[in-house]
Amino acid sequence: MTALDLSRLITAAADAIAAHAEELTALDQAIGDGDHGLNMKRGFDAVRAEADVFAAKPMPDALKAIGTKLVMTVGGASGPLFGTLFMALGKEISVEPDRANLTAAFGKAIDAVAARGKSQVGQKTMLDVLRPVHDALAGGRTVAEIADIADAAAEATVQMKALRGRASFLGDRSIGHMDAGARSTALLVRTLAQIIGGKA
Repeated sequence: MTALDLSRLITAAADAIAAHAEELTALDQAIGDGDHGLNMKRGFDAVRAEADVFAAKPMPDALKAIGTKLVMTVGGASGPLFGTLFMALGKEISVEPDRANLTAAFGKAIDAVAARGKSQVGQKTMLDVLRPVHDALAGGRTVAEIADIADAAAEATVQMKALRGRASFLGDRSIGHMDAGARSTALLVRTLAQIIGGKA
């Protein structure tokens, strides 16, 4: 992946979050603090502002720098979690990753997010998208299929009862609402899949 490719990925991800910021905020208003969309937009806008700087770095360093920037700018619960995802991915990924390395690195990054959030699959969090995406990646699915799997996984959180985060205080009342973190994760997966697949 060239610096131009990475810069394009960063810009596309930031654009996707910005375009859906109001939707993410509305989802979070239903069962959370109501600031997810705004926080995510602020963080990814900050990353986009330095896209060329990040893209000039080797892949591992770029991902770690992006993660650090997200921790510093997103705020709330999402900053540490999304930041951890990118930083841990950067620690494990190769300079020129193949699918096997990407899959292994992504798995380790998900483990790091789970540890940071003290959460697991089935608790109505971003992990409910990340794990199926990892399984699809490990299973050799196409980027288009992975994007669809991410969307379906986010949709599946609607029927889940929240067991972690602010939404967990609502108990059964959290059922019937999509998790905002799961939705933003699915948005990012689809955006990256479209760029990598040459469809954007």
